[in-house]
Amino acid sequence: MKQIITFFFLISSLAMVNAQTMNIENSRKVATKGYAEKEVTPDIIYLSVSLKEFYMDGNSKKKVTIELIEKQLFDGAIAAGVKKEDITIQNIYSYNYENKKKNNELLQSRQYRIKVTNLNGLNTMLDKVDPQGLQSTSINGYDHSQKREIEKELKTIAVRDARQNAEILAAADGQSVGRVLIINDNSSINFNDFAPVPQMMYAKSSRMDVSGATESNDLNIDIRPIKLTCYIDGVFEIK
Repeated sequence: MKQIITFFFLISSLAMVNAQTMNIENSRKVATKGYAEKEVTPDIIYLSVSLKEFYMDGNSKKKVTIELIEKQLFDGAIAAGVKKEDITIQNIYSYNYENKKKNNELLQSRQYRIKVTNLNGLNTMLDKVDPQGLQSTSINGYDHSQKREIEKELKTIAVRDARQNAEILAAADGQSVGRVLIINDNSSINFNDFAPVPQMMYAKSSRMDVSGATESNDLNIDIRPIKLTCYIDGVFEIK
């Protein structure tokens, strides 16, 4: 008996779906597109930092290990307000060190990914690292702490825009727009789509020119706004 009831329930459900589909297909409707855009400045930056082992003054007996340089980076990052869990290792590799007294020797190098939310602390972070152990630094990604809210806002505006466009078309024929029949979300709001070409950066360093003056090279990152767009396809009933 239970199986028979279940069978009839499924048949009824399919009949209702088919009826709704037929109603949509047979109804008078208008299809439009909705659009929304917004400029947003990322408030999360992902840095790629590569560290390497080296010899002090080229002396092979005075190697500065990757663990020591890594500790300098971690200490600097924590001091700059970076959370420990926001520092991850991306890659580990080795390179040859050429020395006149010895054959090529293998030294370690590590690449880290650091999530930064306070750009004012970048100089503090990189200043803690010995410049000889800092192989390269670059920006390789953006994000935003309110990404979900921004996405919701854009989709809401795009749906309203689709309805307004439908109302314009319907009014041109002396008609009015009723309920929405179909909404297709064609948007893909992803900050990673705007990942910059890696921008090389360097820790703050000081050098002395011929006049004896000290020149300071501060780390300066200009984060520009990103234009996010959203597209919606809508089908509306014409009354």
